[in-house]
Amino acid sequence: MTNRKVTEEQLLHDALHDALTGLPNRVLFMDRLSHAISLAKRRRNYLFAVLFFDLDRFKLINDSLGHSVGDQLLIAIARRLEKYLRVGDTVARLGGDEFTILLEDIKDENVATNIANRLQEELTRSFNLSGNEVFTSASIGITLSSFNYERPEDLLRDADIAMYRAKATGKARYEVFNTTMHTRAAALLQLETDLRRGLERREFQLYYQPIVSLKTSAITGFEALIRWQHPQRGLVSPAEFIPVAEETGLIVPIGWWVLREACRQLSAWKIQFPEYQSLVMSINLSAKQFTQTNLVEEITEILRETNVPAQSLKLEITESVIMDNAEIATTMLFQLQSLGIQLSIDDFGTGYSSLAYLYRFPTHTLKIDRSFINKIDIDSEQFEIVRTIVTLAANLGMDVVAEGVETLKHLAQLKALNCGSGQGYLFSKPVDSQMAAKLLQEQNIVVDTIPI
Repeated sequence: MTNRKVTEEQLLHDALHDALTGLPNRVLFMDRLSHAISLAKRRRNYLFAVLFFDLDRFKLINDSLGHSVGDQLLIAIARRLEKYLRVGDTVARLGGDEFTILLEDIKDENVATNIANRLQEELTRSFNLSGNEVFTSASIGITLSSFNYERPEDLLRDADIAMYRAKATGKARYEVFNTTMHTRAAALLQLETDLRRGLERREFQLYYQPIVSLKTSAITGFEALIRWQHPQRGLVSPAEFIPVAEETGLIVPIGWWVLREACRQLSAWKIQFPEYQSLVMSINLSAKQFTQTNLVEEITEILRETNVPAQSLKLEITESVIMDNAEIATTMLFQLQSLGIQLSIDDFGTGYSSLAYLYRFPTHTLKIDRSFINKIDIDSEQFEIVRTIVTLAANLGMDVVAEGVETLKHLAQLKALNCGSGQGYLFSKPVDSQMAAKLLQEQNIVVDTIPI
């Protein structure tokens, strides 16, 4: 009977505790959280808080040092969290690199934020794991019982929302939940749902912004830019929906749609305007698309379907996407180049590309970010940055496109620097396919002689 009782107690313990760290698991934590909610209903001045931890860069540690070291780190963190808690508080591991803390019977919000600060400091101290010195930090979301929660699930949800807010605003910090966060989270969830429906209902359309030779003023190509015509909200800015698409992975099917539709349009223009056989379509490639294992095959199939020559397609990839994994990126870029596709580094100058790597990338074009162009006529430092990029591109045998050309002064400065091409409102805003065809037909964006 004694052995049976020990076995039953062990089974009960295992059912309520995390096998790796020995901390309470989600089941036990939610039970204690329910009890705290009940106490708060009975006792007017009873206040408690939940802290939701998510480690920053844990995947990087796992990938670089292995899962064994990752597990050691989780155990070490569990011990440090326990060390700094008060008697009666609960720290639990929900799974992965997520931890929660229940602070019971606190005086006010400051108690929770002070503990969060103290734990942040503790976690930033190095860990020695199997001979490796490891550093980490955590993003923390805090929610208080003063919102009169009825269910523990809702309280944990809001702490999670606050944690993601902390992660989005810089990591290694905490955020205290407020109702605005919940409203924003609900709006983002609705936006994600609408995005999925928008794909199914074909609510997206492409606009095209001309890319113009600064020597001849002729249109040499277009950049395809996605727009979303929402049935209730009207035109939704890409700045609003693209980050959500990136986070949810919807950017991949959206990106393939953009690529296919833009190539289809380019093929139609080449039939409509035989004199524009050298016209090039520039299309942004997202980080998630760039890491797709079937990227080359998918692009090859789209070019075949739409009958677009590979040299008429230019893929624009940001510096950060390339530099996140330079070796793999270089291999992928060479595969794309071998098809005859042109490659462009977008928003050049805003990222952190190493010049030691730049000459190794098989890229044809550098696109100077608009942030450098908008003050080129009044800021000598910006002018020198643009001069340096143009000179660098020339030395590497690359073309240069200046984004955000909006004034005649911008144009004059870029011409003086021998910048090859420009794109911006001075020539044309992004327009639909019919207006773009009209621009090709009339070439009516030619800028008259500009005094330099």
